[in-house]
Amino acid sequence: MTQSDSLTYDVVVIGAGPVGENVADRTRAAGLSTAIVESELVGGECSYWACMPSKALLRPVLARADARRLPGLAQSLQEPLDATAVLARRDEFTSHWKDDGQVQWVEGIGADLYRGQGRLAGPRTVEVAGPDGTRRTLTARHAVAVCTGSAAALPPLPGLAEVRPWTSREATSAERAPGRLIVVGAGVVAVEMATAWQALGSRVTMLVRGDGGLLARMEPFAGELVAESLTEAGVDIRTGVSVESVTRENGTVVAVTDTGDRLEADEILFATGRTPRTGDIGLDTVGLKPGSWLPVDDSLRVEGSDWLYAVGDVNHRALLTHQGKYQARIAGAAIAARASGVPILESDPWGAHAATADHDAVPQVVFTDPEVASVGLTLAEAEQAGHRVRAVDVPIAVAGSSLYGDGYKGRARMVVDLEDEIVRGVTFVGPGVGEMIHSATIAVAGRVPISRLWHAVPSYPTISEVWLRLLETYRDN
Repeated sequence: MTQSDSLTYDVVVIGAGPVGENVADRTRAAGLSTAIVESELVGGECSYWACMPSKALLRPVLARADARRLPGLAQSLQEPLDATAVLARRDEFTSHWKDDGQVQWVEGIGADLYRGQGRLAGPRTVEVAGPDGTRRTLTARHAVAVCTGSAAALPPLPGLAEVRPWTSREATSAERAPGRLIVVGAGVVAVEMATAWQALGSRVTMLVRGDGGLLARMEPFAGELVAESLTEAGVDIRTGVSVESVTRENGTVVAVTDTGDRLEADEILFATGRTPRTGDIGLDTVGLKPGSWLPVDDSLRVEGSDWLYAVGDVNHRALLTHQGKYQARIAGAAIAARASGVPILESDPWGAHAATADHDAVPQVVFTDPEVASVGLTLAEAEQAGHRVRAVDVPIAVAGSSLYGDGYKGRARMVVDLEDEIVRGVTFVGPGVGEMIHSATIAVAGRVPISRLWHAVPSYPTISEVWLRLLETYRDN
């Protein structure tokens, strides 16, 4: 038996991950009644299968790597990591894949949560098919926000489903370390999971298609330094290799490459990109293509619509949790302003209703050893965008890095706009640099002139003194 209800809200949000939660938080703060629909766990991909569990796996790995650089600690760290303890701590950070705390948060902001599959059913209308067979129709007075995120993309290899390959979900939630692991890919998920599972006892082989190396979307030296470290840790990295077929024989994965190699492993992880979770949300009922990315303007409103918003991964602007939450704050503000009748939004670059950082100041940290932290444009991206720029490169060799650990190895690049004399992008590679990236983000987002950065004095002795080395090098060359 089914029950059918029809309810009206100011705003309906499809997807209760970090992005959807933040949209709901902002619209509720503006006094708008808000419903939020979730088909899985409230808290979304980041909380249970991505950011939190992956970093919980990696933190002991990086802490041990840092400790091994210090006399007095290195000698006492010869034993392998306690994988059982690391996985147990990971489970704590995922709340054991239970969302009670997240549900309480949603209830605390005054939003109404509906569990089930949410689908558009025409303009401003969302139908929710509940797990108990109930059906509800939610109508939005002002806006519907699609915040359904993305899923791992798998290559079209025959019989792949029967192999039961790992995606990012299985890689972050596995109950034990496989003896042998093949990682297909060269991006962030690939290098982070290779780092984690190699340290937890797996023998890892990475298969990288093409000759672009690791982390190809970042500055070239980032992938080079990470590859060097992974190789030293025992990871077998093979570049210029494509997987032609995968089978599972008596529990063993067999991957055959285009070079004729036959590799055996206990598990195989495909970290080969993302696809939007928009295939079954009723896009066809509003004239959009199911399964497509949703292009938006800078207020996150879907192009051609005056009521539909796409926030986070689904718009393909910046597939990062923190960037999606930023977009959610912008979208929430724009929805609230339009609902209150504001005639003209603050839509100029860096305005209250414009997600300008998506274009110019996206920060990212890759939690490998060494860490990679970047924000803004790479040198190649800046040149392709038509900026007249110069790259300033220095080793990270300051008092703070020497104190951080013996044999510290790192590199920094600052991309300077020669016409405006502002920083267009910054990349740091080295142990512990992740905590430095916000200073660079402020410099890029704030368009801080180089002349003013001279007066931002880095504390001694910290790794952040590399800022002084960058500025000196720019001045002297």
